Amino acid sequence: MVTRKHLDPHQRFCIDADSPVADWLGDFSDWLQKEGYCEPVIRRHVAALRFSLESHLPAPRERCYSQAELTELFAAPERPVSFRQARRPFARFLRSCNQWVDPVLTGRHTDLLDAFRGHLAELRGLAPSTVGQHLRVARRFLAMALPPDKRLTDVSPVDVERFIAARAERLGRRSLQMTAAYLRSFLRFCVDRGEVAAGVDTFDMPRRYRDEKPPRAIPWSLIEQLLESIDRSTPLGLRDHAIFYLMAHYGLRTGEVTLLTLDSVDWQAGTLRVEQPKTCSVLLLPLTDPVADVLQRYLHEGRPATDRPELFLRAIAPAGALTRGAIAEAFQGHVRRSGLPLHGASPYGLRHSFAMRLLERQVGVKAIGDLLGHRSLEATSVYLRLQIDALRDVALPLPGGPDAHQ
Repeated sequence: MVTRKHLDPHQRFCIDADSPVADWLGDFSDWLQKEGYCEPVIRRHVAALRFSLESHLPAPRERCYSQAELTELFAAPERPVSFRQARRPFARFLRSCNQWVDPVLTGRHTDLLDAFRGHLAELRGLAPSTVGQHLRVARRFLAMALPPDKRLTDVSPVDVERFIAARAERLGRRSLQMTAAYLRSFLRFCVDRGEVAAGVDTFDMPRRYRDEKPPRAIPWSLIEQLLESIDRSTPLGLRDHAIFYLMAHYGLRTGEVTLLTLDSVDWQAGTLRVEQPKTCSVLLLPLTDPVADVLQRYLHEGRPATDRPELFLRAIAPAGALTRGAIAEAFQGHVRRSGLPLHGASPYGLRHSFAMRLLERQVGVKAIGDLLGHRSLEATSVYLRLQIDALRDVALPLPGGPDAHQ
């Protein structure tokens, strides 16, 4: 059988030139490699695409696909998981080629939602994912607030409160805030168009209070045991150990860890450069010998060989920087495997413990706040927990007590 080598000389598998979808396969494999997928994964995804396309011929290279068409295209009763995994990157590939068809809105308020989509994308310039989140909230609200016999002009503040109360039963405080913000954006758009009465878009937003759930500092002895329990015989273990070691000894946020690059470590100057997106500032920290040893072992034995600049990379394809959610998930996994009494702890507990250790070593609150990247002492105070021993040091004598007559 005639075959053609992949266009990239570093790729080590062939694509059948006789396949009626060879152009699809070649372009898709090129894109997968560019995105950092490893060779075994590329093989599986390309094979799934070939089977799917050849089962639904004709499939010209210039054809566009929608989400519903992809679901039907990759329907494989024998290996549903493998084909579903290939469908996701193929959808991203189609978007990169401008061959993705957005779903057609249907229902009573199609024109309104379509106009809202254009308002968000063209006037406000929001990303497609953010536009989709706004539209999902708007559709859900319309479905709940407007039965068939009710018009849009009849929407009242009671309908808004009922919707938010219903969502509050299933969402956390943060998610509920985002839902309310998306709903308010939609209602303001409707008010401007004269679709609903003025004032419907003005309602109290769900609140989150700084002290409603105080952060917990993990005892340092437990942090040491947790770090020691991480299996460092694997690249994944070396990566996770380095991440949590940095967070515990420098008080880094998960978002700051994801922004670290190879250039963030200045071995000659002995410094670690940390970008703090929350405050739009840069923190220059001294690179201690223990931290340098941990990082060097990870770089030599744990980090995959790649040209990507990020210091910490995903363990599975495509290669790229870790996300904050991935770090939190890795932390919970190591907590479960360690068997330590850390129920309810999160990676931020490492940051809070860092602040507490500095306080116990008589470091001033202002200096602690600078290291944590805080703009106000109020924010730093939330991280610090006064201990009974500290309170005894500042205790005042009671009126009429033994010291009153001295």
